[in-house]
Amino acid sequence: MKMTLLLLALLLPQDEPGIKSFDDTMETQLRVQKLAGASLAVAKDGRLVHARGYGLADIENKDPVTPAALFRIASLSKPITATAILRLAQDGKLDLDGKAFALLDLKPPAEATVDPRLAEITIRQLLQHTGGWNREKSGDPMFKSTQIAAALGVPSPPNSNAIIRYMLGQPLDVDPGTRFAYSNFGYCVLGRIIEQLTGESYENHVKKNVLAPMGITHMTQGRSLRENREKDEVTYYPGAAKPVKPVFDLLQGKDVPTPYGAFNLEAMDSHGGWLASAIDLVRFASSLDKVLNEKSLATMFAKPANAGNASFYYGCGWMVRPVGADGKMNTWHTGSLAGSSTLLVRRHDGLVWAALFNERLKDEKLDPALHKAADAVTEWPKGDLFDKYR
Repeated sequence: MKMTLLLLALLLPQDEPGIKSFDDTMETQLRVQKLAGASLAVAKDGRLVHARGYGLADIENKDPVTPAALFRIASLSKPITATAILRLAQDGKLDLDGKAFALLDLKPPAEATVDPRLAEITIRQLLQHTGGWNREKSGDPMFKSTQIAAALGVPSPPNSNAIIRYMLGQPLDVDPGTRFAYSNFGYCVLGRIIEQLTGESYENHVKKNVLAPMGITHMTQGRSLRENREKDEVTYYPGAAKPVKPVFDLLQGKDVPTPYGAFNLEAMDSHGGWLASAIDLVRFASSLDKVLNEKSLATMFAKPANAGNASFYYGCGWMVRPVGADGKMNTWHTGSLAGSSTLLVRRHDGLVWAALFNERLKDEKLDPALHKAADAVTEWPKGDLFDKYR
């Protein structure tokens, strides 16, 4: 009997040295926060060393989360859009300090009063969230579908071009370039600039010119309604949020769960619309130099002029915290939508990790917990799992 148990122990997959700290952290998050499911991928010096799913992708069907499961990544879409924009600049197809709205063939609503400061907003300011909008003051237009549709006299939800037309008739909150204020709308505009300059859809251009060179083939744009989800996509759960009125005309007359119909994901393509696995995201964050040259990468992580003496700041698509005096840095981005929480980290010591959840996190303890898990590793696996998930 003892010999049989010993043979089983030798044959069963064993935890890699130290990697168990990541699993313990993720499992603790699910248990303590009472979340449905999650996925984690970790890379070291460009090698995928850990990938695992936790909990359930679908509670009703008891489907487990697999390492390659697709999740809505929410604002982790912004580094992807920033990479596409910087590549266009690198190829001489746009000037980062050029005027953003001059590149778009969109007109404001009839009889709208246009803020003249709109004409001064640059592409760089959109990348750095200094365009002049402040959602804390005037709200986020990407979540005002019903209001904007009524104002324009179009069906709800309006598409991204309609939202931009509406915003061309709204005043800025501050002068462009003077203040950081996180703006989903600014990245919506960047998506339309990509389309205008390339003659392609935002999704197709990014797939061909950013993701494909990195070896990423599984990522795609998400859809708002549950019946339109992808084959390998998880189900999203609202947590304690109660059903709300939908923004879709076709669903009027009944309330919907907040992840499915309370917002228009299709209009959020370039700031929050991508679906990806944790493995895809780690591959992306480990492969920026396959698309961007050294100068473009320096631009991506450069400190904005208005950041002052801040210990961390928002560059072009990434939060940035310098580490030490030798140019090293930690860069990261978070994402959140009803039914989704996401985190992508590039650490100064060659570590990259992505953590995805199919329910909103209830606190902000995940990021420090994963850094602690990484610091607990004393011996990293020697292999590379990326080939397994191509």
